[in-house]
Amino acid sequence: QDAFVAFHVDKVLVSKFLKPLQIGELAPDQPSVEPTKNEMLVRDFRELRATVERMGLLEPNQLFFFLLLAHILLLETAAWLILFYFGTSLLPFISSLLVLTVSQVQASWLQHDLGHLSVFRKAKWNHLLHKFVMCHLIGASAKWWTLLHSQHHAKPNCFHKDPDIDMHPFLFTLGKKFSVELGIKKKKYMPYNHQHKYFFITLPPFLFPTYFHYHTFYIAYTKKYWVDLAWMLTFYIRFFYTYGSLLETKTLNSLMSLHRMLESSWFVWVSQMNHIPMDIDYDKNLDWMSAQLQATCNVEQSLFNDWFTGHLNFQIEHHLFPTMPRHNYWKVAPLVKSLCAKHGIEYQCKPLLTAFADIVHSLKNSGELWLDAYLHK
Repeated sequence: QDAFVAFHVDKVLVSKFLKPLQIGELAPDQPSVEPTKNEMLVRDFRELRATVERMGLLEPNQLFFFLLLAHILLLETAAWLILFYFGTSLLPFISSLLVLTVSQVQASWLQHDLGHLSVFRKAKWNHLLHKFVMCHLIGASAKWWTLLHSQHHAKPNCFHKDPDIDMHPFLFTLGKKFSVELGIKKKKYMPYNHQHKYFFITLPPFLFPTYFHYHTFYIAYTKKYWVDLAWMLTFYIRFFYTYGSLLETKTLNSLMSLHRMLESSWFVWVSQMNHIPMDIDYDKNLDWMSAQLQATCNVEQSLFNDWFTGHLNFQIEHHLFPTMPRHNYWKVAPLVKSLCAKHGIEYQCKPLLTAFADIVHSLKNSGELWLDAYLHK
């Protein structure tokens, strides 16, 4: 199936785990595509996948990723050197904080590449460096991230299957259908008609320092990811040892908290601009391409946008080909657009600031739909 092909680099290795699950072959007169899936689109997408492989677009440029890692490490070193050479007064502190935040966000984009097995052709090297970047440089569990993010990719914007929209309904009401359903049921966990306002002071600044910070340790401990936990502890030892030699305890804690809040804000705006404004529904068991296109949109390409978003401005291409190295997204984008045009599928691409604004607009619209249904007698 397309999802299986999309997620796995070494098909031979993982296929052996499927053999015990085989219960037989389809009879010659049985359809090989389910009724909810577009058979012609499935066929054309598989042809596109074959074309992508022939063009070598799944082959990583390791110099590209080496330079990414180098600039992350240089930024992190610079953040400490600013305090070391210029002291710990307000201006050096703010400068160090900003440089550290940039380093951490860029590390989160790189760990995303490694988690998708798109940096090396050998899965084991991706897994090893993923632990270094995610656990040691960022302080979170690599296996925790893989567990949640794989579910998101398999069923994006599908309620109860995509953990990225688990904030519905306890913090926000998402999507037209669910907002109306929630209102009809007279359920209210938050003042949803104001969610486009309180979004600014809740999810962006506090996702990392609160939920993610504790959830990554909780999952790593309960699932016994002992190697990840050991790697994660090295981040905190390194951070408190290096910065603790320069800063007082209160200032050190402020640096940790503030950089997590800034990192969180950057991450949330970028990660949600591609999904929150899109269709959010129950799982309709659509074919791979239809499911991904309904739940994702792109942001215009530029050198800044590519760097700022870790190439997640090409969210459509990333979702269709999750193991594709990010430096090749722009090459496959015209082919994806052409296939969308052939089958009448909308391919959304918008400016960066418009994408940010659409998050707020979609939350506002969802809140209004909830309120109308809630007040309706």
